[in-house]
Amino acid sequence: MCGRYAFLLPPEAMAQLFKVLNEVAGYPPRYNIAPTQPVITVLEREGRRTAELFRWGFVPGWVKDPRVFPLLINARAESMADKPAFRDALRNTRCIVPASGYYEWRKRPDGSRWPYYIANVDGGTMAFAGLYATWAGPNGEEIDTVCIVTTRPNPEISAVYDRMPALLAGDAVDAWLNTRDVEARDAVELIAPAPAGTLALHPVARTVNKADADGPALIVPALEEAEPERPKKRAGGGAQLDLF
Repeated sequence: MCGRYAFLLPPEAMAQLFKVLNEVAGYPPRYNIAPTQPVITVLEREGRRTAELFRWGFVPGWVKDPRVFPLLINARAESMADKPAFRDALRNTRCIVPASGYYEWRKRPDGSRWPYYIANVDGGTMAFAGLYATWAGPNGEEIDTVCIVTTRPNPEISAVYDRMPALLAGDAVDAWLNTRDVEARDAVELIAPAPAGTLALHPVARTVNKADADGPALIVPALEEAEPERPKKRAGGGAQLDLF
């Protein structure tokens, strides 16, 4: 899954990179974006490409009460066309979630997990494939929501986790956003693991585990602490304590 990411691109640079007609003001560099927070989302409406702030946590329009609906931060590429929560969005409301990099947690033999930061080798901005929906309440309130599409990992990421965000580039970005001319079945074909050798990853401090942590220190490489030693067992079965 993709549950945390960073976005550091200035508004004017993002507008130019993704050809949007506006800039999202007042959105500072973020090093630890977490679910339920507002995230920059690129989409097309009536042929106009814009960047808007959506809540990260997808809620289909048919949901009666979002407070009791599961938090959908990701959509699996392999099944989204068949899932009632996502199939309409795949046809009509596809989007891009820009990112500078993202975090994944490697499960270690002792069961603990250690965070890694993953980014493009060339330092370029990532474009996560996304789906969005607008939930409208009975009293007229509206919530724009988004999720990130995930796919199977490439060789580098498979050493850390068995899923990764679906990354799009070049013409694939334009095709994914073009829901008028590109049908859902063709959009699914755009999803594939990132080519081998295009991503770099390194361990970072566990500070990123806290959702309210932020700042450039979060993406600085850090030594992964050794796993705690397990108590040695006696031949008779009990644990042996080393006293000297």
